[in-house]
Amino acid sequence: MIDTDNDKRIVLTLDAGGTNFVFSALQGNKEIAGPMTLPSNADNLDKCLHTIIHGFEFLEKEINRKPDAISFAFPGPADYDQGIIGDLPNFEAFKGGVPMGPMLEQKFKVPVFINNDGNLYAYGEALSGILPDVNKKLKDAGSILQHRNLVGVTLGTGFGCGIVLNQELIVGDNSCGAEIHNTLNKYNPNWNAEESVSTRAIQRIYAERAGLEFNPGLMPKDIYNIAKRKVAGNYEAAQEAFYVYGENLGSSIANVVTLVDGLVAIGGGIIAAANLFAPAMFKELNRQLEDLMGKKNNRLSFKVFDIDNPLTFDSYAKGKVVDLKVPGYDKKVKYDSMPRIGVGFTKLGASKATSLGAYAYALQKMT
Repeated sequence: MIDTDNDKRIVLTLDAGGTNFVFSALQGNKEIAGPMTLPSNADNLDKCLHTIIHGFEFLEKEINRKPDAISFAFPGPADYDQGIIGDLPNFEAFKGGVPMGPMLEQKFKVPVFINNDGNLYAYGEALSGILPDVNKKLKDAGSILQHRNLVGVTLGTGFGCGIVLNQELIVGDNSCGAEIHNTLNKYNPNWNAEESVSTRAIQRIYAERAGLEFNPGLMPKDIYNIAKRKVAGNYEAAQEAFYVYGENLGSSIANVVTLVDGLVAIGGGIIAAANLFAPAMFKELNRQLEDLMGKKNNRLSFKVFDIDNPLTFDSYAKGKVVDLKVPGYDKKVKYDSMPRIGVGFTKLGASKATSLGAYAYALQKMT
């Protein structure tokens, strides 16, 4: 694996959102220029492409040399290997496919790598964020548990995800390796999960419970302030909006970790309201299901811990370790009989984790 902390190559990165672009230049896993934020101009292709070029030109001037590569996160659908961005719901100007990678390679004369924002967020957390941090804490606590796999979940306007297995980013045959937004919606089978795990979901539930018309101008932060009684509004409806959000989030994460069995890192702007939605999320993750005869079993084959809670971290680290005698031999082996994973919130911030993921992805592709 590449030692990103000591690599001398410089990579220009971009975290592309539907509202803003965040540009940085990284060397040795550290920002040496930026971050610089510019409006994305997502509804105008010419302006959007001009903004991207301008942002990278600015970084190139700041580092005063030609970079070794450009690597950035862009929402899908896309053919990331060829650098072609497809039709994007949050970028209305992108219709029919835009070969952005080849355009930037012609302009800057360096390799250009593009990947999904959820993928690169997860890659950053797996290599430089929550995964190595948690593993160190587990080791320091004397635990025999060490995580190798990670699910990165991003919460914002929409619902994103990335999966890293044994430090390898899972992209998929169609660049659709972790489309969590298309998992089943817990409340309405005719919707995908994003309809209940998104900005519009919080707005919709609040309006429904408060008996109001849907208001796209009332943002999650506003509804959060109502729920915390900081501003006037329907307190119960605001609380319910985040509870339902957390319940649906927990259901989708449960579907993913059922297959992946790894640590979960959650990032994005909505995590500022984690104290309102996280209890419902953890309740859903650890709840029981019934079989045909009414017998209850845990939904997941392992227990899910809140790794940010110091009151439960000790139990998470210790597990249930016993010494088992090897039959017929004077030897014992340690056995941890508590399968478990942890769920935690990013300490890096989603944008920085995404930039670190883009940096590592470029270095890996250039080897």
